[in-house]
Amino acid sequence: MQWLPALFLSFFALLFGLGGGTAFGLTKVVITFASFSEREGVLFVAKDQNIFRKYDLDAEIIYVATGSVALSALSRGSSQFNTGSASGATLGAIAGGSDVAFIAGLVNKLTGALVVSPQIKTPSDLKNKRLAVTSIGGGTWVFTMLALQHWGLDPKRDNIAIRVVGNDAVRAQALASGAIDGAAVGYAFAASLRQQGYRILADLSELGVPYQSTALLARRSFVNQSPDVVEKMLRALVDAIVFIQTPANRETVMKSLTKALHLQRAEDAAEGYERMKTYYDKRIIPSAEGIRNTMRLFENTNEKIRQLKIEDVIDDRIVRKLEKEGLFQ
Repeated sequence: MQWLPALFLSFFALLFGLGGGTAFGLTKVVITFASFSEREGVLFVAKDQNIFRKYDLDAEIIYVATGSVALSALSRGSSQFNTGSASGATLGAIAGGSDVAFIAGLVNKLTGALVVSPQIKTPSDLKNKRLAVTSIGGGTWVFTMLALQHWGLDPKRDNIAIRVVGNDAVRAQALASGAIDGAAVGYAFAASLRQQGYRILADLSELGVPYQSTALLARRSFVNQSPDVVEKMLRALVDAIVFIQTPANRETVMKSLTKALHLQRAEDAAEGYERMKTYYDKRIIPSAEGIRNTMRLFENTNEKIRQLKIEDVIDDRIVRKLEKEGLFQ
């Protein structure tokens, strides 16, 4: 996995001929991700276990700072795939004319934990407090807003400040320093914060809120031009999910999480693993209901998003083909 500024993605693609070139019979592709948690574990495992190469893909996994940066790289052709969520950035880009679409659903519900300072004991205690997100309209913002909505809370009415801080690791540090009062983070980071005395207010997966938490996105034009590459990518991800969910692979998967997320304690990786193995589903169909939940958050503030139809957002041709072939059985 590489960590590259977005500015260099186009140069990187040009220099190495990514997205169509071949090396030793492998098709080179770039996959970006902006979330920093075990939700991306399927990528880490597929890379570490050479599952991409099994399907003749030379996949470069690149972390970028925000979903907007990832979408920009995808739209420019600097990357071929992005793992992201149904966020304001994603829906806004599609509403603005981008041919990006959700081509597979990897995690189809809210995940992670809302971790808060010890004095916060109930959701109502979040009133007049500060919650951190990666970006306004981004995936963690949607996570947070859907949770608040579930509890009958409104940031404006209840004076809940939403602060832009950074990724899971940065939000965890901000909470530990007292700069914020709470944040939605992945389970591995939540375990570390709990060890330090912070309270897990809620396991978001237990709220029962449908949400396209992690999806694979690509340009429709790329799907049209390279359906074979898309199919290979989807098959590789399904294989990685099966690998993750196989009990005998627990220690191997934990090593991938520890390395990718820079975890300090084995217990944190164990927490991330125990959670992630349950929320992946090898039937990787995008969640129309989960995406609609995000669209509803923006219906009063963004006219273009309000006018979107679900077929404008999802392109599930390849994944439905694989379903008919029995891949998900």
